[in-house]
Amino acid sequence: MAGQQPAPHLHLAELTASQFLDVWKHFDADGNGYIEGKELENFLQELESARKGAGVDPKKDNFGEKMKEFMHKYDKNADGKIEMAELAQILPTEENFLLCFRQHVGSSSEFMEAWRRYDTDRSGYIEANELQGFLSDLLKKANRPHDEAKLQEYTQTILRMFDMNGDGKLGLSEMSR
Repeated sequence: MAGQQPAPHLHLAELTASQFLDVWKHFDADGNGYIEGKELENFLQELESARKGAGVDPKKDNFGEKMKEFMHKYDKNADGKIEMAELAQILPTEENFLLCFRQHVGSSSEFMEAWRRYDTDRSGYIEANELQGFLSDLLKKANRPHDEAKLQEYTQTILRMFDMNGDGKLGLSEMSR
């Protein structure tokens, strides 16, 4: 029956790093680093709509209860918000490189150690080529195969995420976010 076929874009294909970032930016409308409040409602409504392949009426579909169940399952730190790492667990993200990135620089001392190691020219910035070296080492450490094109995509995605002033490099304050 053709009417029951889901739309092609609704299959659970893995998102590329760039697509994941686009989804994140779409739902984190205020840019505060969390999907919360109305953003969270919009995310869950679109997720439920995509899952069903039809519009969802939150009032008719016990949406409030589904939202509580969803948050209980995915809001790992129970703060009532979805963080980027939590979203990466929800959406099938290729390589899940965002989680590798966060895990590699989890503590402030690890962060500063990584900063010193990859700021090879000691400019106080991590330029795109230095960032690419960092990501390459990170992917090797995580035993995740990658090619040059994928490495370039990841580098550009990290820059899109954290290069707040658009200068093509990451300053210490940008990187520490």
